[in-house]
Amino acid sequence: MTREAHAFWLGTPGHGEIRPVRLPDPGPGEVLVRTRRSGVSRGTETLVFAGRVPADQYAVMRAPFQEGEFPAPVKYGYLNVGVVEEGPADLLGRTVFCLYPHQTGYVVPASAVVPVPDGVPPGRAVLAGTVETAVNAL
Repeated sequence: MTREAHAFWLGTPGHGEIRPVRLPDPGPGEVLVRTRRSGVSRGTETLVFAGRVPADQYAVMRAPFQEGEFPAPVKYGYLNVGVVEEGPADLLGRTVFCLYPHQTGYVVPASAVVPVPDGVPPGRAVLAGTVETAVNAL
């Protein structure tokens, strides 16, 4: 199993870059996930990419597993669907949703992933995080 991945970082406002990432071995209660789909939020991530997150909103807009700080450099994102390659037996091989930045693989606590129901394609499952926005709007 390759312990390398690639992550999208906003290096400076308006300029992204792909950076290599060395993945740690998952510990007890953790999973290693290989990304199948990563979604971009048109509203929130447009603000982040442009460096237009208001300073008084930095803490509120901080994403789970975000690295770096606003306005940049920052690794941001929260719509990720992947397959568990290592971890607890009940999750091994399962497709899962996670609030994780744009990265091709990652290690997180098993409690941070939600199994995607069988039959739901990854391209649809990645939209799960946007449902929260719709619910909040209603």
